[in-house]
Amino acid sequence: MAATGNSLGAMAPDRLRVALLVYRGNPHSGGQGVYTRYLARELVGLGHEVTVFAGQPWPVLDEGTGLVGVPSLDLYRQPDPFRLPRISELRSAADLAELAIMCSGGFPEPRTFSWRVRRVLAGQRGRWDVLHDNQTFGSGMLDLMAEGWPMLGTCHHPITVDRALELRHAGTWRRSLSLRRWYGFVEMQKRVARRMPRIVTVSESSRRDIVEQMGIEPARLSVVPIGVDHERFRPRPEVAVVPGRIMTTTSSDVPLKGLVPLLEALAELRLEHPGAHLVVVGRFREEGPVPRVLARLGLDRGAVRFVQGVSDAELVQLYAEAEVAVVPSLYEGFSLPAVEAMAMGTPLVATTGGALPEVVGDDGVAGLLVPPGDPGALSGAIGKVLADRQLGARLATEGRRRVLERFTWRAAAVATAQLYRELIDRSTPGAAAPARRHLGRHSPARLAAGARRC
Repeated sequence: MAATGNSLGAMAPDRLRVALLVYRGNPHSGGQGVYTRYLARELVGLGHEVTVFAGQPWPVLDEGTGLVGVPSLDLYRQPDPFRLPRISELRSAADLAELAIMCSGGFPEPRTFSWRVRRVLAGQRGRWDVLHDNQTFGSGMLDLMAEGWPMLGTCHHPITVDRALELRHAGTWRRSLSLRRWYGFVEMQKRVARRMPRIVTVSESSRRDIVEQMGIEPARLSVVPIGVDHERFRPRPEVAVVPGRIMTTTSSDVPLKGLVPLLEALAELRLEHPGAHLVVVGRFREEGPVPRVLARLGLDRGAVRFVQGVSDAELVQLYAEAEVAVVPSLYEGFSLPAVEAMAMGTPLVATTGGALPEVVGDDGVAGLLVPPGDPGALSGAIGKVLADRQLGARLATEGRRRVLERFTWRAAAVATAQLYRELIDRSTPGAAAPARRHLGRHSPARLAAGARRC
C-alpha cells in the first residue's frame, strides 16, 4: 500500500515529521486503531506531518494523514481466523516466522511487524524526526533504536494484566498451557519497553502497573490521557431513548472485559425491570463461554443482542438510544467506551477496575461506580438509573462536562508533541546498543525453519 497524505513541502521550524507505527490498525476492536486515527488527526491539525505505518486490519484515517501499509499474512482475519496461507504467500523470513509462531500456538504479529517495518524504514533516517510505536514493542524496534532513531512507545496498559486474568479463568491445565504460549510475546515486549527512552501511557493506574509488572523506570514514563471525538460523540436529543435499553461495548470472549458478570446482573435486574435488555457492541462467539451463560440464565435474543462492525454513526445512534451505558470490566488501562458514553450524555455505570475511577471521577457525580466482578452491585446501580430520571439527567450533564474539561484528542496531541520535542532534543545517534542478541531463539532464521513443521 502506497503512502498518501502530506508531502514534505516547505517545513515550518516547529513542524515535526512523525512516523506512527501500529501493528494492527483495526478501528473496531481494541483501542489501538482509535488511538492511531485520532492522535494522528489532531497532530496534523496542529501543523505536523504524520504518516501511519500499519499492518492489517488497515486503520481508518482522516484526510491529511499518510498511510504506508506494512502487510502481514493477516492470519487472523475474518471470517477465516487461524487460516493456513498458500505457499505462494510465503515470500520472506518474516512470513515463515509468522506462520511458524501461529502454528505453535503463539501470537506473532508484534514481533513480525517490527521486523517488516524496520525493513520499510531502512535508509529513511533523515525522512522522519521521530518514530512513535503504538504498543508493538517488537524486537525489530531495538534495531531501529540502535540505528539512532528517536523513538517513543505508547503502552495503553501492560498485557501482563490480560495474561494474568485469562490464566485465572483458564479452567483446565490444557487451556492454561495454551494461554501461556499465546502470550509468549509479552516477555519480548517487556525487554523492548525497558530499552525505549520514553514510554507514554494513558492513566496513572496504567503507569503504576507498568512500573510494577514490566520493570520500567518511573522516570521514563509519562501520562497523557487519551480523548474522544467530542463533536461526533455528543448529546443527540433528537434520538428517542429506548426504554430499558442498556448498552455495553465489550468482547464476548475476554474475561477482562466483564461481560459474564453483566449478563448475570441483567438476569437479576429483569426480575424488577422486565423490560430491561442489553445491546452488546462486539462479536458473539458461538464457541466461547457466553452462549452457555445465556442458556444458564435463561436470557434469550430478546434480552441480549450482539451487533458488530458498526460505523461511527451507528455507534452514536446506539449510545443515544440507551438509557444507561455500562463498562463492566475487571480492569481497564483507560476505557474509551466510558469516555464515549460520558461525551454522549448517556448515564454511565462502571466498575472500579484499573483506571476507571480515574476516568469517571467520584462515584455518583459523572457516573456510578461498583466493584468489578459483582453482578449484584451492577444490577443495583443500573436499576437506580432506570428508576430515577433525575439521577440519569445529572449523570449525563456531569459526564459531558468532565469529558470537555479533561479528555479531548487535541489536548492529547499537544502533550504528545511536547514529548516528541523533548525526546528529539535529548537524542544522539547511536545511543542505543546493538540489539541482535535480544532475538535469541526467536530470530527470523530459526523461526522460519520452524514453519516447515507447521
